[in-house]
This record gives sequence, structure tokens and C-alpha cells, in this order.
Amino acid sequence: MSAVLDNFSEVLRAFGYTTLLFLISAVLSLALGTVLVAMRVGPIRVLAVVGALYVNLVRNTPLVIIFMFFTYAAPKIGVHFRWVDVHAFGFDLTTAFATAIVALSLYTATFVCEALRSGINSVPIGQAEAARAIGLPFGGVMTQVVLPQAFRASVPPVASALIAMLKNTSVAGIFFVAEAINQMRRLTNDNADERLGIFIGFAIGYIILVEVVSLFSQMLERRWRIA
Repeated sequence: MSAVLDNFSEVLRAFGYTTLLFLISAVLSLALGTVLVAMRVGPIRVLAVVGALYVNLVRNTPLVIIFMFFTYAAPKIGVHFRWVDVHAFGFDLTTAFATAIVALSLYTATFVCEALRSGINSVPIGQAEAARAIGLPFGGVMTQVVLPQAFRASVPPVASALIAMLKNTSVAGIFFVAEAINQMRRLTNDNADERLGIFIGFAIGYIILVEVVSLFSQMLERRWRIA
């Protein structure tokens, strides 16, 4: 554990990268997951098929393969993020970081989509029919009637998907992102005799982050609870 304490500033910076990676990817995956669920339950057959195909394909693909695709294969077909070069508040957000965000967001969005779809299924169909009866188009029915209730009902499964994504950020350390697991590997290489303490220290860091997300989701759940 002394190796963690002696390099505490570097450990905090690594967890800062993990937190930043999680926050950006969470926002993007929530947005994309909402679009995907609208496609899947919408009246346009082509969009529903495309949404279902995307969800089934990406959700059943290991995250490491998605990372490998965007890191090694995608640049060869012209899909790359070399233009990303942001340096702010002591953090360097470059190509590897942007690649990790894309991979995590595209992957987690499929689980968010399925969580929201379960929430939509919990909304009584009569409410959607009543909204259509008063002249609301599909977009209005979704944004004003269905999705607000679906989000309320989907807080626990969506939170579970985001917690899983928080832990999945560890995969980014393999692909040149200076997040917590990357820093842990460096410390264990330099302090082989303290590996157990290093593992425990970083595990505690992840537990704290997961607990923060869990507490936030519980607050939302209590706030949006239906009496």
C-alpha cells in the first residue's frame, strides 16, 4: 500500500482520467441509447430492423474487440480521431482517449437501449394511444408521454449498465489511455513486492467510484418514485 501512498498524486490523476472517461461516455451512451430505443419501437420498419441489428451485433461483441477495431482497423479505412488534441486542467485528451470514448459509448448504448425498452414496455399502452388520439405525432408521443415515464422506470437497469461501463473503462488502460488500470500496471512493475497492497488500493478506488454512482442513482430513484 505504501507504493500507492507514495505516488498518491499520480494515482488520483489516473482515477481522474477514469472519471472523465466515464462521464463523457455516460452522456453519449445515454443519448445514443435513447435514439436506438426510439428506432426500435418506432413505426418505421427499416429503422426498427437497423436498431435491432445494431443492438444485437454490438451487445454480443466483446468490448476488447470493439476497442481493437477502433484502435487498429478503423484508421486504415479512414475512421480515426487524430484531430483530438485537448490539454486542459492537467489532463491530455488525445487520440487514444477519444477512441476509448467512442468504443465505450457505442458498446454501452446497446445496454442502455434495452434498459429503456423495458421501461417503455412498463408504460400502459393506453397512454400512447390516447396521445395519438389527440393528434400528437410519434415524436411527441415519445418525448412528452412515453420516454419521461420510461426513464423513471428504468433508473435501476440504466444505473447498472453505467456501473458496468465504469468498470469497463479499465479496458482502456490496455489501449494507451493513462487511466487507473494503466497506472496500476506501472506501479506493480516498479514495486513487485507490493503488488497485493497496490491491487487493494486500486480496488478501493473503483469501489468508491461505483458507490458514488449507486448513491446518485438511488437519489434519482427516490426523487422519481411514483407514489
